[in-house]
Amino acid sequence: MRRETRQRKQALAGLRAMTGEDRMLGTLVRVIHSGKQALDAVMLEMGRMVGESIMLMEREEIAGPDYHPTDSALQKWAHEDGSIFLGDQKVKVTRPRLRHVTQGELTLQSYARMRAPGAFSEELLAKILRGVSAQRYADTVIEAAGAFGVSSSTVSRKLVELTAAKLKAFQERSLADCTPFAVFLDTIHRSGEAFLVALGVDMSGQKMALGFWQGSSENHELCASLFSDLERRGLALTRRILFVTDGGSGLRKALRERFGKKLVHQRCAIHKSRNLQRHLAKPYRTEAHRRLMLALEQTSYADARRMLLELEAWLRTKNESAADSLREAFEELLTVHRLKVPALLRKTLLSTNPIESMFALVRHSERNIKRSRGSAMLQRWLGTVLLYCEQQFKRVKGFAGIAQVLATIEAEQVEPQSASTKKAA
Repeated sequence: MRRETRQRKQALAGLRAMTGEDRMLGTLVRVIHSGKQALDAVMLEMGRMVGESIMLMEREEIAGPDYHPTDSALQKWAHEDGSIFLGDQKVKVTRPRLRHVTQGELTLQSYARMRAPGAFSEELLAKILRGVSAQRYADTVIEAAGAFGVSSSTVSRKLVELTAAKLKAFQERSLADCTPFAVFLDTIHRSGEAFLVALGVDMSGQKMALGFWQGSSENHELCASLFSDLERRGLALTRRILFVTDGGSGLRKALRERFGKKLVHQRCAIHKSRNLQRHLAKPYRTEAHRRLMLALEQTSYADARRMLLELEAWLRTKNESAADSLREAFEELLTVHRLKVPALLRKTLLSTNPIESMFALVRHSERNIKRSRGSAMLQRWLGTVLLYCEQQFKRVKGFAGIAQVLATIEAEQVEPQSASTKKAA
């Protein structure tokens, strides 16, 4: 018996000993019926051995063992080089051959199944988003399995194609069916560029990444451009939408120019707390944060306002600039209290935490991208990751109170009768 044949049979025997004959037969059945998916969970270091062993088992089941063939017309015919896909990787194997006296070469069904690449690009992208570095992909995954045919240029090209397609889908999808109750606006900085992102919450409490716009810094022109893009795709930006921002001057200017005095704007309590603490000496920072959060935890507008006034008075004894910083955001910090937002929903709307959580997913997914190659790459990855983040979204807590808050906003937006109308009446 040839040495390589003995080695293959020894590998098969070892695999059977490790897993048990019945389990291996079950694996064979799963491979035949579901293809390469049955092998995806197997460690890559064992992948080739498992694949070759399964093919040997299938050949033996069809033709029978050497000492007891099931059909004299079937002949085991040595081996030859081949390849299969393990997960998303093409791996060299030595496949067993089987011939029929009259029909010629027979293809093993397991080999045919395992040669199907399946959703290669989607699986590869999913691994990248989970943190596999494109630069070290060959070192950490491909070489470990003895794979071939997946060069770094191939990986890069497939990722460019797929992320470009996902960016196009993100930027061109219609927003006409989305009726936003609240819109969170915040900026994420990547490679020296500012990306203003809009996260919407619809009437059912479901979150959706609405869009983004790239600029050199967070300014009102950037915000206006983002609004224009959202409207181009069918989003109705009305005065009854509650906007939640970090209080950046550029965003506030754009919102006021757009909606005027009827703007419904909530300032982020977390960002305001950080602003106050930057003005204060270290011994006073914890107390300032505690007092601010305690005030905003109050249910009624009157109680919250009274406690903010007390905080302002306390701040003036420590730092006038800190007190002025609180004063300029006074009413915008109390918007959700004025609208009588229920406690659970108010906790969500008091800060930009929902969009900050999305940015955390963006940073986690992109942490292995060490070098950006221009605006196109930055936009491709941001659009792709925002779509990926949407799969993790859940309804906001307290969404049942949205209808009540919307009724309050609409009541506030009713224009008072003009003097001329009253006179005519």
